[in-house]
Amino acid sequence: MARCWFFIFFLLTATTVVAQVPERRVSVAVADFGDSSIGRRTPEILATSLETVPEINIIDRDLTRSAARGVGYSGSLNMTLAEAHDLGAALGSDFYILGDAQTLRRSPSSGAIYFESYASIFLVSSRSGKLVLWQRPKAQAATATLAETRLLEEISSGAIRDRFVEAISRTAHEERLNRELAIGKNIPAIEGAPDDESSADAQGLRLPRPYRRLLPGYPQTAASAEAEATVDVLVDLDEKGEVNRVEIARWAGFGLDEATIETVRQLHFFPAMRNGTPIPLRILLRYNFRKPPK
Repeated sequence: MARCWFFIFFLLTATTVVAQVPERRVSVAVADFGDSSIGRRTPEILATSLETVPEINIIDRDLTRSAARGVGYSGSLNMTLAEAHDLGAALGSDFYILGDAQTLRRSPSSGAIYFESYASIFLVSSRSGKLVLWQRPKAQAATATLAETRLLEEISSGAIRDRFVEAISRTAHEERLNRELAIGKNIPAIEGAPDDESSADAQGLRLPRPYRRLLPGYPQTAASAEAEATVDVLVDLDEKGEVNRVEIARWAGFGLDEATIETVRQLHFFPAMRNGTPIPLRILLRYNFRKPPK
Protein backbone atom coordinates (compact mmCIF):
# COMPACT_ATOMS: atom_id res chain seq x y z
CA MET A 1 0.00 0.00 0.00
CA ALA A 2 2.88 2.40 0.76
CA ARG A 3 4.27 1.82 -2.71
CA CYS A 4 0.86 2.57 -4.24
CA TRP A 5 0.53 5.86 -2.39
CA PHE A 6 4.07 6.84 -3.37
CA PHE A 7 3.31 6.15 -7.05
CA ILE A 8 0.12 8.24 -6.93
CA PHE A 9 1.98 11.07 -5.19
CA PHE A 10 4.73 10.91 -7.84
CA LEU A 11 2.19 11.16 -10.70
CA LEU A 12 0.41 14.11 -9.10
CA THR A 13 3.69 15.89 -8.48
CA ALA A 14 4.93 15.27 -12.03
CA THR A 15 1.63 16.47 -13.49
CA THR A 16 1.82 19.65 -11.42
CA VAL A 17 5.38 20.33 -12.55
CA VAL A 18 4.49 19.83 -16.22
CA ALA A 19 1.49 22.12 -15.89
CA GLN A 20 3.68 24.83 -14.42
CA VAL A 21 6.23 24.80 -17.28
CA PRO A 22 5.52 27.99 -19.24
CA GLU A 23 5.33 28.06 -23.02
CA ARG A 24 8.31 29.62 -24.77
CA ARG A 25 7.89 33.35 -25.17
CA VAL A 26 7.78 34.76 -28.68
CA SER A 27 11.03 36.57 -29.46
CA VAL A 28 10.86 39.93 -31.23
CA ALA A 29 13.76 42.01 -32.53
CA VAL A 30 13.33 45.77 -33.04
CA ALA A 31 15.71 47.26 -35.60
CA ASP A 32 16.81 50.89 -35.93
CA PHE A 33 14.52 53.45 -37.53
CA GLY A 34 17.16 55.80 -38.95
CA ASP A 35 19.77 58.22 -37.64
CA SER A 36 17.53 61.17 -36.78
CA SER A 37 16.60 61.93 -33.18
CA ILE A 38 13.05 60.65 -33.65
CA GLY A 39 14.43 57.67 -35.57
CA ARG A 40 16.56 56.67 -32.59
CA ARG A 41 13.87 57.23 -29.97
CA THR A 42 10.98 55.50 -31.75
CA PRO A 43 12.28 51.89 -31.68
CA GLU A 44 13.36 52.29 -28.05
CA ILE A 45 9.87 53.46 -27.05
CA LEU A 46 8.27 50.67 -29.09
CA ALA A 47 10.54 47.99 -27.59
CA THR A 48 9.86 49.28 -24.06
CA SER A 49 6.11 49.13 -24.68
CA LEU A 50 6.25 45.56 -26.02
CA GLU A 51 8.47 44.46 -23.11
CA THR A 52 5.48 44.90 -20.80
CA VAL A 53 3.79 41.92 -22.49
CA PRO A 54 4.71 38.70 -20.60
CA GLU A 55 4.42 36.52 -23.72
CA ILE A 56 7.00 38.56 -25.65
CA ASN A 57 10.77 38.56 -25.28
CA ILE A 58 12.49 41.58 -26.84
CA ILE A 59 15.92 40.71 -28.22
CA ASP A 60 18.72 42.92 -26.88
CA ARG A 61 18.74 46.04 -29.04
CA ASP A 62 22.55 46.16 -29.34
CA LEU A 63 22.60 42.55 -30.54
CA THR A 64 19.87 43.32 -33.05
CA ARG A 65 21.75 46.37 -34.32
CA SER A 66 24.98 44.40 -34.73
CA ALA A 67 23.28 41.49 -36.47
CA ALA A 68 21.45 43.78 -38.92
CA ARG A 69 24.65 45.59 -39.80
CA GLY A 70 26.49 42.29 -40.10
CA VAL A 71 24.24 41.13 -42.94
CA GLY A 72 24.28 44.53 -44.63
CA TYR A 73 20.72 45.62 -43.82
CA SER A 74 20.44 49.30 -44.72
CA GLY A 75 16.86 50.14 -43.72
CA SER A 76 14.82 48.94 -46.70
CA LEU A 77 11.05 48.61 -46.25
CA ASN A 78 10.61 46.89 -49.64
CA MET A 79 11.91 43.32 -49.43
CA THR A 80 11.50 39.92 -51.08
CA LEU A 81 10.42 37.01 -48.91
CA ALA A 82 13.90 35.49 -49.23
CA GLU A 83 15.60 38.73 -48.15
CA ALA A 84 13.21 39.13 -45.21
CA HIS A 85 13.65 35.49 -44.15
CA ASP A 86 17.46 35.79 -44.27
CA LEU A 87 17.37 38.95 -42.17
CA GLY A 88 15.13 37.23 -39.62
CA ALA A 89 17.54 34.29 -39.45
CA ALA A 90 20.43 36.68 -38.78
CA LEU A 91 18.47 38.47 -36.02
CA GLY A 92 17.59 35.14 -34.40
CA SER A 93 14.01 36.08 -33.57
CA ASP A 94 10.52 34.77 -34.33
CA PHE A 95 9.40 38.20 -35.53
CA TYR A 96 11.11 41.50 -36.10
CA ILE A 97 10.13 45.13 -36.51
CA LEU A 98 11.58 47.49 -39.09
CA GLY A 99 10.76 51.10 -39.65
CA ASP A 100 11.51 54.67 -40.45
CA ALA A 101 10.71 57.79 -38.42
CA GLN A 102 11.17 61.42 -39.36
CA THR A 103 9.96 64.92 -38.61
CA LEU A 104 9.16 67.14 -41.58
CA ARG A 105 8.45 70.85 -41.89
CA ARG A 106 5.26 71.42 -43.86
CA SER A 107 4.44 74.62 -45.74
CA PRO A 108 0.82 74.41 -46.91
CA SER A 109 -0.47 76.65 -49.68
CA SER A 110 -2.86 78.16 -47.15
CA GLY A 111 -2.48 78.29 -43.39
CA ALA A 112 0.45 78.36 -41.05
CA ILE A 113 3.62 76.31 -41.30
CA TYR A 114 3.57 73.21 -39.12
CA PHE A 115 5.68 70.13 -38.34
CA GLU A 116 4.70 66.52 -38.92
CA SER A 117 6.32 63.56 -37.19
CA TYR A 118 5.61 60.06 -38.49
CA ALA A 119 6.77 56.49 -37.99
CA SER A 120 6.40 53.72 -40.56
CA ILE A 121 6.40 50.48 -38.53
CA PHE A 122 6.61 47.06 -40.22
CA LEU A 123 6.16 43.71 -38.44
CA VAL A 124 7.75 40.75 -40.27
CA SER A 125 7.68 37.00 -39.63
CA SER A 126 11.19 35.57 -39.57
CA ARG A 127 9.90 32.12 -40.48
CA SER A 128 8.07 33.08 -43.68
CA GLY A 129 9.57 36.49 -44.48
CA LYS A 130 6.03 37.83 -44.87
CA LEU A 131 4.96 41.33 -43.87
CA VAL A 132 2.45 40.72 -41.08
CA LEU A 133 1.38 44.24 -40.18
CA TRP A 134 2.26 47.82 -41.00
CA GLN A 135 1.27 50.97 -39.15
CA ARG A 136 2.03 54.62 -39.83
CA PRO A 137 1.13 56.78 -36.83
CA LYS A 138 1.78 60.49 -37.22
CA ALA A 139 1.34 63.72 -35.29
CA GLN A 140 1.28 67.41 -36.17
CA ALA A 141 2.14 70.47 -34.14
CA ALA A 142 3.42 74.04 -34.42
CA THR A 143 6.92 72.93 -33.35
CA ALA A 144 9.04 69.88 -34.17
CA THR A 145 9.53 69.06 -30.50
CA LEU A 146 5.81 69.02 -29.77
CA ALA A 147 5.06 66.93 -32.89
CA GLU A 148 7.65 64.34 -31.84
CA THR A 149 6.35 64.27 -28.27
CA ARG A 150 2.83 63.59 -29.50
CA LEU A 151 4.02 60.84 -31.84
CA LEU A 152 6.01 59.07 -29.15
CA GLU A 153 3.06 59.26 -26.78
CA GLU A 154 0.90 57.48 -29.37
CA ILE A 155 3.55 54.83 -30.03
CA SER A 156 3.90 54.10 -26.32
CA SER A 157 0.14 53.83 -25.93
CA GLY A 158 -1.59 50.52 -25.38
CA ALA A 159 -3.44 50.78 -28.71
CA ILE A 160 -0.31 50.48 -30.87
CA ARG A 161 1.15 47.76 -28.65
CA ASP A 162 -2.07 45.73 -28.66
CA ARG A 163 -2.28 45.76 -32.48
CA PHE A 164 1.20 44.29 -32.73
CA VAL A 165 0.64 41.75 -29.97
CA GLU A 166 -2.59 40.57 -31.63
CA ALA A 167 -0.85 40.29 -35.02
CA ILE A 168 2.05 38.33 -33.52
CA SER A 169 -0.29 35.94 -31.68
CA ARG A 170 -2.51 35.40 -34.73
CA THR A 171 0.40 34.82 -37.11
CA ALA A 172 2.24 32.46 -34.75
CA HIS A 173 -0.96 30.41 -34.44
CA GLU A 174 -1.56 30.36 -38.22
CA GLU A 175 2.03 29.35 -38.95
CA ARG A 176 1.81 26.52 -36.43
CA LEU A 177 -1.42 25.24 -38.01
CA ASN A 178 0.07 25.46 -41.50
CA ARG A 179 3.08 23.41 -40.40
CA GLU A 180 0.83 20.76 -38.90
CA LEU A 181 -1.36 20.61 -42.00
CA ALA A 182 1.67 20.30 -44.27
CA ILE A 183 3.01 17.23 -42.44
CA GLY A 184 2.30 14.10 -44.45
CA LYS A 185 0.71 15.95 -47.34
CA ASN A 186 2.05 15.43 -50.83
CA ILE A 187 1.21 18.78 -52.38
CA PRO A 188 1.91 18.79 -56.13
CA ALA A 189 4.31 21.49 -57.21
CA ILE A 190 3.25 23.72 -60.08
CA GLU A 191 5.85 24.47 -62.73
CA GLY A 192 7.36 27.93 -62.70
CA ALA A 193 7.58 29.97 -65.89
CA PRO A 194 11.03 30.58 -67.43
CA ASP A 195 12.52 34.03 -67.08
CA ASP A 196 12.22 35.00 -70.75
CA GLU A 197 10.58 34.10 -74.07
CA SER A 198 13.71 32.55 -75.57
CA SER A 199 14.04 30.09 -72.68
CA ALA A 200 10.35 29.25 -73.01
CA ASP A 201 10.69 28.66 -76.76
CA ALA A 202 13.59 26.28 -76.14
CA GLN A 203 11.27 24.23 -73.91
CA GLY A 204 8.41 24.22 -76.39
CA LEU A 205 6.47 26.51 -74.07
CA ARG A 206 4.24 29.44 -74.91
CA LEU A 207 3.87 31.75 -71.95
CA PRO A 208 0.41 32.92 -70.80
CA ARG A 209 -0.80 36.35 -71.90
CA PRO A 210 -3.46 38.46 -70.18
CA TYR A 211 -6.61 39.27 -72.12
CA ARG A 212 -6.14 42.86 -71.01
CA ARG A 213 -3.59 44.51 -68.78
CA LEU A 214 -4.75 46.08 -65.54
CA LEU A 215 -2.62 48.29 -63.34
CA PRO A 216 -3.20 48.57 -59.59
CA GLY A 217 -4.32 51.93 -58.33
CA TYR A 218 -2.09 54.01 -56.10
CA PRO A 219 -3.96 53.93 -52.75
CA GLN A 220 -4.39 56.94 -50.52
CA THR A 221 -2.49 55.15 -47.74
CA ALA A 222 0.56 55.07 -50.03
CA ALA A 223 -0.02 58.65 -51.17
CA SER A 224 -0.02 59.84 -47.56
CA ALA A 225 3.38 58.20 -47.08
CA GLU A 226 4.62 59.27 -50.55
CA ALA A 227 5.67 55.63 -50.93
CA GLU A 228 7.58 54.36 -53.96
CA ALA A 229 8.19 50.62 -54.16
CA THR A 230 8.12 47.45 -56.24
CA VAL A 231 5.62 44.68 -55.53
CA ASP A 232 6.21 41.17 -56.92
CA VAL A 233 3.47 38.54 -56.93
CA LEU A 234 3.60 34.83 -57.72
CA VAL A 235 0.45 33.82 -59.61
CA ASP A 236 -0.69 30.23 -60.14
CA LEU A 237 -2.71 29.84 -63.35
CA ASP A 238 -4.70 26.73 -64.21
CA GLU A 239 -4.82 25.11 -67.65
CA LYS A 240 -7.62 27.51 -68.61
CA GLY A 241 -5.54 30.57 -67.73
CA GLU A 242 -7.60 31.44 -64.66
CA VAL A 243 -5.97 32.76 -61.49
CA ASN A 244 -5.99 30.13 -58.75
CA ARG A 245 -3.59 31.58 -56.21
CA VAL A 246 -1.79 34.86 -55.60
CA GLU A 247 1.11 35.29 -53.17
CA ILE A 248 3.18 38.36 -52.47
CA ALA A 249 6.85 37.64 -53.24
CA ARG A 250 8.14 41.18 -52.57
CA TRP A 251 6.17 43.28 -50.12
CA ALA A 252 5.95 47.04 -49.78
CA GLY A 253 3.26 47.85 -47.22
CA PHE A 254 1.27 51.11 -47.25
CA GLY A 255 -1.64 49.30 -48.95
CA LEU A 256 0.36 48.57 -52.12
CA ASP A 257 0.36 44.79 -51.57
CA GLU A 258 -3.42 44.71 -51.14
CA ALA A 259 -3.97 46.91 -54.21
CA THR A 260 -1.79 44.55 -56.26
CA ILE A 261 -3.57 41.38 -55.12
CA GLU A 262 -6.98 42.91 -55.78
CA THR A 263 -5.95 43.79 -59.34
CA VAL A 264 -4.27 40.46 -60.14
CA ARG A 265 -7.36 38.52 -59.06
CA GLN A 266 -9.31 40.33 -61.78
CA LEU A 267 -6.97 39.16 -64.56
CA HIS A 268 -7.74 36.45 -67.11
CA PHE A 269 -5.06 34.86 -69.30
CA PHE A 270 -4.69 32.98 -72.52
CA PRO A 271 -3.32 29.75 -71.00
CA ALA A 272 0.26 28.57 -71.14
CA MET A 273 0.82 25.95 -73.85
CA ARG A 274 3.42 23.22 -74.15
CA ASN A 275 3.61 21.68 -77.59
CA GLY A 276 0.03 22.76 -78.24
CA THR A 277 -1.39 21.48 -74.92
CA PRO A 278 -2.61 23.93 -72.25
CA ILE A 279 -0.85 23.52 -68.89
CA PRO A 280 -0.98 25.15 -65.43
CA LEU A 281 1.92 27.50 -64.75
CA ARG A 282 3.25 29.79 -62.04
CA ILE A 283 4.26 33.24 -63.23
CA LEU A 284 5.87 36.26 -61.58
CA LEU A 285 4.28 39.67 -62.07
CA ARG A 286 6.02 42.88 -61.08
CA TYR A 287 4.44 46.26 -60.43
CA ASN A 288 6.45 49.44 -59.88
CA PHE A 289 4.68 52.09 -57.86
CA ARG A 290 5.72 55.74 -58.10
CA LYS A 291 4.06 58.63 -56.37
CA PRO A 292 1.96 60.72 -58.77
CA PRO A 293 3.32 64.12 -59.79
CA LYS A 294 1.92 67.01 -57.77
